[in-house]
Amino acid sequence: MKNFSELFIKYKEIIMYLIMGFATTFISWVSYSIFTFVFSAFSDDTNVLLSSIVSWTIAVIFAYFTNKIWVFESYSWKPSFVIAEFGKFISARIFTGIIEVFGTPLLVKLGVTGTIFGIKGMVSKVTISVVVIILNYVLSKLVIFKKEVEN
Repeated sequence: MKNFSELFIKYKEIIMYLIMGFATTFISWVSYSIFTFVFSAFSDDTNVLLSSIVSWTIAVIFAYFTNKIWVFESYSWKPSFVIAEFGKFISARIFTGIIEVFGTPLLVKLGVTGTIFGIKGMVSKVTISVVVIILNYVLSKLVIFKKEVEN
């Protein structure tokens, strides 16, 4: 049987992605929860939408750096490289961000209003987050941080 360190090395990218993904999701959920209170003066629909936008933005900034450094180990900080890489990252995150920002309110509108931690609609937020995590990994692995094949 392989020991823990051998398994970690073999599956390091996936393990680190899951760890950083959970951290990113936690940051998204906490900031979403905070901003539902900050925007509580607005209607429920506006509150959910604004909270989703802000929590997504905070999570994306955190995710770029953690994915670049610890998950996919993309260590180049050459400006032209970072600009291109960050551009691809932001484009992919805008795509999945649209799913998250509008998916959560859509599920709430469809009646998925379950409460977690006393926050109405958190079941919708959790459901959309799972979908987004999977999409983000696939896009990061295959498009953004792909390793160049040397000939």
